Amino acid sequence: MKPRIQKIFQNLSPAPDALVFANAVDPHLDQTFFYVFDVPAGLFEGSVAIAHPDGKLDILTASLEAETAREAAKRDPNVEVHVIGRDETDAEAKRILGGATTIGLNYRELTHEWFLRLERAFDDAKWVDASNAIRRARVTKDPNEIQLLRKAAEIGSKVGREIPGLLKAGMTELELAAEMEYRMNRFGASGRSFSTIVAFGPHSAEPHYSPAETKLKAGDSIVCDFGAYYRRYASDITRSYHFGRRDDEMKRVHETVEAAQKAALEAIRPGVPAKEVHLAAQRVIDASPWKGRLTHGVGHSIGLVVHDGWAYAGTAEDPLEVGMAITVEPGIYLPGHGGVRIEDDVVVTKTGYEFLTTAPREYIEVAA
Repeated sequence: MKPRIQKIFQNLSPAPDALVFANAVDPHLDQTFFYVFDVPAGLFEGSVAIAHPDGKLDILTASLEAETAREAAKRDPNVEVHVIGRDETDAEAKRILGGATTIGLNYRELTHEWFLRLERAFDDAKWVDASNAIRRARVTKDPNEIQLLRKAAEIGSKVGREIPGLLKAGMTELELAAEMEYRMNRFGASGRSFSTIVAFGPHSAEPHYSPAETKLKAGDSIVCDFGAYYRRYASDITRSYHFGRRDDEMKRVHETVEAAQKAALEAIRPGVPAKEVHLAAQRVIDASPWKGRLTHGVGHSIGLVVHDGWAYAGTAEDPLEVGMAITVEPGIYLPGHGGVRIEDDVVVTKTGYEFLTTAPREYIEVAA
């Protein structure tokens, strides 16, 4: 936990006296609370983390999760847990921070209510927006984070291998989504990392579709975009299938998306501007009969949340760095007909990349 805290402070100049991460109620939890305090379970609603430049960490929490917090703190002598009542939080934070005059906050995730509370408690403090420093720290992962991401990706990959065997005529998109989520939990997930996307037929041409009562029928293209949480770390995988009678155009679309993803992956290496990964995929698609049908950026970072603070498209100048965990997800979408997207999680290495997700990517036609 200490190296993560110091990593954030290194990105701040001048550094504030402390950083404060305050949770509201789910889903308004500051995920950086869980970045600096590596606790694998619990909501920690209303809890506060106070991080200091030397890497020490004070956790203010209620009795609801006191034992979980204390157990996590045993692994790191730099962490001190303060179990307090909800109405004692502001006073305890003020006591710990003492004479701090500059305090860094995560503006992107702090609720307005919490900001007003902090303003009342520290009426003389100068606030520092630490959001970008936090993003830069979180975008590259340490070995433990990569292991957790790999486990989450393994869970998603297992489900991806099982999807063809789950398909049957007449099932609804919601039914398939439920089967997938059940299997993720059975394989060890603590839950889905985002709302599962299952899209049949023409619906598969909408990248962020929400599953409904639509029934699967012969001739449908299928897009399944899903992910698992494992000890707070997320996976994000998309696979596309075809059900029943062959659709030659959609098979060619799938092969083009495969080629686009391969080109994007080949562009990954440290120091390369992230836009080059997107542009590599776009060039393949724009050279095909489906020019212009890539309608979104080709990827984003992944970590404690599925969209972990950074995405890249054709204008992203940020260079890739060793330890970045990102998705690579080109797609082609034909309104009124269907779509194909192939998405994998990878981590940037010294020589290129390593796959985290491993389910088959090729065109799979399932008999109706």
